Amino acid sequence: MPVKRARRLVVDASVAGAAGGKTATAPTSTGCRNFLLTLRQETDCCVVMPPKLKDEWDKHKSVFASRWLVAMASRGRVIFIDVPLSNRMRREIERVAATKRSEVDALRKDFHLVEAAIAHDRTVVSLDELVRRLFKAAALSVAAIKRVVWVNPVNAAEQPLVWLRNGAKAENVRMLGYVEPES
Repeated sequence: MPVKRARRLVVDASVAGAAGGKTATAPTSTGCRNFLLTLRQETDCCVVMPPKLKDEWDKHKSVFASRWLVAMASRGRVIFIDVPLSNRMRREIERVAATKRSEVDALRKDFHLVEAAIAHDRTVVSLDELVRRLFKAAALSVAAIKRVVWVNPVNAAEQPLVWLRNGAKAENVRMLGYVEPES
């Protein structure tokens, strides 16, 4: 019987920067910490870390996230790998998603997250709701990103810990291309 491969997640540096230690009490800090702990302790998921994302983690990670990453790497659950850039996809997204210069800049800053997700298991974990909204708008026209899952680890309505514990599956409602059915 074939061995099931662990899911591969792209965890944005926004999560690493916000994750607080044991004494943290702010909801975002505790939510990110709980997400990372659940990922490490209760799943077999791996994290994908292309060079640009690793640089961002190194600049922004909290002490807790730093220790968490070392623990994940020691278990062989961090995949340090280059991810090919997709200039065509980037141009398509810029063309359809952004109406302001600041939006284009926000998208450009996080293209590497979507590219890494597409190269692996199509899953991004990020706090950035503006960029998620922009990528969702682009997904209406850009087929390459329609099936990318985007999860906010502190959005209670998304039940991120339940999602993780249930295998971090690529559920349709979490995909950038998902459109709510009209009632």
